[in-house]
Amino acid sequence: MNIPIITIIGRPNVGKSTLFNRIAGRRISIVSNIPGTTRDRISFTTQWGNNKFGIIDTAGINHKNQGDLSEEVTYQYSEAIRNSDLLVFLLDINDGLTIPDIQISNTIRKSGKPFVLAINKVDSSSKEIGLLEFYSLGMGDPFPISAYHNSGISNLMEKLLTLIPKYPINDKQKKEFRVSIVGRPNVGKSSIFNSIIKSNRSIVSSIPGTTRDSIDSNYDFEGKNILFIDTAGLKKRGKTKIGLEKYSMLRTINSIERSHISVLVLDTKELITDQDTHIGGYIDQASRGYLIVINKWDLSTKLNINHNLITKKINERFKFMEGAPLIFTSAITGYGIKKIIPSIINVRNEFNKKINSDDLNNSLLKYISENPLPRAGNRRPKIFKVSQTRVAPPTFSFESSNPKLIHFSYRRFLQNNIRKEFGFNGSPIVMNFKHKSNE
Repeated sequence: MNIPIITIIGRPNVGKSTLFNRIAGRRISIVSNIPGTTRDRISFTTQWGNNKFGIIDTAGINHKNQGDLSEEVTYQYSEAIRNSDLLVFLLDINDGLTIPDIQISNTIRKSGKPFVLAINKVDSSSKEIGLLEFYSLGMGDPFPISAYHNSGISNLMEKLLTLIPKYPINDKQKKEFRVSIVGRPNVGKSSIFNSIIKSNRSIVSSIPGTTRDSIDSNYDFEGKNILFIDTAGLKKRGKTKIGLEKYSMLRTINSIERSHISVLVLDTKELITDQDTHIGGYIDQASRGYLIVINKWDLSTKLNINHNLITKKINERFKFMEGAPLIFTSAITGYGIKKIIPSIINVRNEFNKKINSDDLNNSLLKYISENPLPRAGNRRPKIFKVSQTRVAPPTFSFESSNPKLIHFSYRRFLQNNIRKEFGFNGSPIVMNFKHKSNE
């Protein structure tokens, strides 16, 4: 579907990320009073009423305060404008009208793209007198807003929706599924992400933490729409001393929760750290599909390691990610990269698999009769029926005479036999137990 794009443009620290988060309906961009904290452009697809559109938060493009925009910075603004259907030109009431504001306004006018002028941080009626200065730009009536206090946002959105092209949402259109790429800093997530989508959306650097925000990119594979989320590297909670790093850690966790499938990237040089298993634990807690990518495999010969050794270590440390597909890659050489998408598709199929009720009961009740539940005191709990109640994640409901007496080890036995009979590789299995008398 051709979705119109709204881009928020303006000097650093005028509140672009805060406005972006208001419109998107969630905290996606890092919000800070440090100019330039949005280093990559952040995009998100959202919906207001029946209108679906993409919203982009441009990076805080650096220039000397009150000075001229450099040629490079002007080019970056021009590119953001060129790729948009509608612009929100955001200024700061507290700063007044600056020389860079005037230069940006000239670039916007030359583009011929529709725009709306919004003045941010108008958080009291006493500041409204300052709006008069902005009329000198000749860009129409400015919209006073306070993105932080959620003031004036509805009026701004009402105006924006009158200017963007209308693309009605069609329920029959193919549905995207979301895939997050997660892992510790500097394991090569962005390099893998860029290799997959064949573009350089993320800043790729050897400095840990270069990608501070999550960045979304759509990818079409044989008619299947995949939304990739490339996330900031997760660090140990004790090492996130700076607030921005904490925000990125929380954003990564949120990206896992947003996803249907998470790709956990490990580093061949540092297999396997406690933080790797910690991140895997987040995926497990969120009940998301999963696969594990072992990156930098071009170093394996030098490190004297092989597939069997690594596979054994992963199986030992990631028991809660049972059946995880393992892909050995090198983002530098391209080795193994082509296996990632097909593996994601396979995991997606497992994540959405539905088992026929008769097949499920015939199989599991047979295992249960051959391996009766252990007694708890003088009572032996019984299981009468099992059914799959949902997919994504696959969820199974067991009807039992006394669910509280079913030990964890037996629940694990049931889960193992579901996998043995029906697969679900790369997919969590959720099991619920409810009380029912044997009628």
